[in-house]
Amino acid sequence: MTSSLNSGRHSGRDSGCDSGRDSGRDSSSQDFRDFLSAYRAAHPDDVLVIGDEVGADQDATAVVWQLAAQGRHPMLVFERVRGLGTPLVTNVFASRERVGRLLGVGAEGIHAEYQARSRRLVPPREVDNGPVLEVVQSEGIDLRTIPAIRHFATDRGPYITNAILIAQDPETGIGNASYHRSMVHSPSGIATSLHSRGHLWRMQQQAAVRGQPLPVAMVIGAHPLFMLAGAARLPYGVDERHVAGGLFGAPLEVVRTPRHGIAVPASAEIVLEGVIDPEARVDEGPFGEFTGYSSDRSTNNLLRVETILRRRDAMLIDVVGGNSAEHLNLGRIPRESEMVEKLKERFPSVTAVHYPSSGTHFHAYVALKPMRAGEARQVMLGLLGWDPYLKTVIAVDEDVDITRDEEVLWAVATHLQPHLDVVVVDGLPGSALDPSASGVGTTSRMGLDATRGPQFDGIRARIGDDAMARAARLLGDVLGRP
Repeated sequence: MTSSLNSGRHSGRDSGCDSGRDSGRDSSSQDFRDFLSAYRAAHPDDVLVIGDEVGADQDATAVVWQLAAQGRHPMLVFERVRGLGTPLVTNVFASRERVGRLLGVGAEGIHAEYQARSRRLVPPREVDNGPVLEVVQSEGIDLRTIPAIRHFATDRGPYITNAILIAQDPETGIGNASYHRSMVHSPSGIATSLHSRGHLWRMQQQAAVRGQPLPVAMVIGAHPLFMLAGAARLPYGVDERHVAGGLFGAPLEVVRTPRHGIAVPASAEIVLEGVIDPEARVDEGPFGEFTGYSSDRSTNNLLRVETILRRRDAMLIDVVGGNSAEHLNLGRIPRESEMVEKLKERFPSVTAVHYPSSGTHFHAYVALKPMRAGEARQVMLGLLGWDPYLKTVIAVDEDVDITRDEEVLWAVATHLQPHLDVVVVDGLPGSALDPSASGVGTTSRMGLDATRGPQFDGIRARIGDDAMARAARLLGDVLGRP
C-alpha cells in the first residue's frame, strides 16, 4: 500500500491554520477543504494519506483498527476508494490533541475552551451562495449516487455516519441539529433512526400529532467545528447552529434549502432536503454502535428526499463507527465539558474527570481531594444524575492518574470494600443502545468509592525523583538514546 504523511497534494486553498498548537483557531474559512489543506501543511505527521486504491466495504475501518492497535490515531485521507468516485476523509476526531488544535488549546484545555466558546451563541448569517449550491437536483433523484461506505461486516449495508439532521419547529421556529445513523433505503428514501429520543424526536412526534411530515435537511460533510457543534447537548430551544457560531467565533454562514428554507452550512459537501414521513416505517440496522456491538434497535424512520444539494466534486467526510476513538470522542467531548464544569462548580474538591474509552459512554472516573466523609459518594451521585448515559462512576484520590485504566483498577483493588463503598440506584432511564438494558430502556447505576477514606492504613510506595533520573540516564546509555 502506498501512503504518505503529507503527499503535497492539498485539497482546497492553503489558508486557515497556523503552524503552532493554535492550528485552526484563527481560520476565517468554514470550509472543510481549507481546514484539511492547512492542517496537512501545519501537521504533516498527523495526517496519513493513502494513495493506493481501497474498497468501500470495511477497508477504511480496518485501517483505523490496525492503526489504533499500534496506538496511532491520525486523520486519514483515502485518495481512491473503489466505486466511490471521490476521496474519503475519516478519523478526524480520533485524537484529542487534534481536537484541541481545532479549539486552539492543548488536549488538557479542551473542556474549558469548548464550554467557553459554545456558550457564546452566535446566530447564523445567511449568504446568497455557497459551494453546496453548485449542483441542485430535484428531479430524477437517485441516492445511490451519494457516497457511502460499509464500516463493519455486521452492518446491514453502507451507512452515512456523518449525517447531521437539521430541523426547525414549524410553530416555534426552534432549530435543532443532531447526528443520526442513516442508510439508503430506495432511490429517494433514507432509513434513519432517532433512537436517542432527543429534540429531533420531539419535533417529529409533535409534527406527527398534527398529521404532518417534518421538513429536515441532512448535512453530510462540513467543517469539523460544525460537526462538533452537532454533537452538543443543549436545552430544547438552543440551536446547535448558534453553538457552531460560538465555536467559530463568527456566524455560521448558511444558505437556504430551496423547498423548505432550512438554513444549512454554505460550504457543506452534500445536503439532502426532504421530510420525515410520520407514518412510514422501514428496515434499518444493525449498525456498529459506540458500544462495540451491532445494534438493530431503531425507530425505523423514513426520510423522503426531495432535493439534493452538493458540490460538483463532493468528497465523503466520514465518522468511524463502532467503539472507535473518533466515534467516542465526538459524542463525548461536549458532554464531558458540561459535566466537568458542573462538577467543579458544585464540588471544588474535584480535580479531574475522565471518560475512558474502555467504558464507551457508560463509565466515568473522578479524581478528588475529599474534604469530609461522604463527599466522594455525593460527587458520584451528582454525576450519575446529570449524565443520562452513565452507568458507573469510580471516585479516586487526586494522586491517581485517571487517564490510565490500570491506575483506577489498582485504586479499586486496594481502596474499596464492596459492602461499604458501593452504591447502586435502580430503575433509571438509560441509553436505548445499551445491549444490557431492559426492553423498556431502564438501567441501574453504580458508584464505586475507591478513595482511601479517613481510616485508610497505608503509604503509597514511591521511588525518589533522583533515582528515577539516574535510571533514565543509565537506560539512555545502555539503549543508545540521548
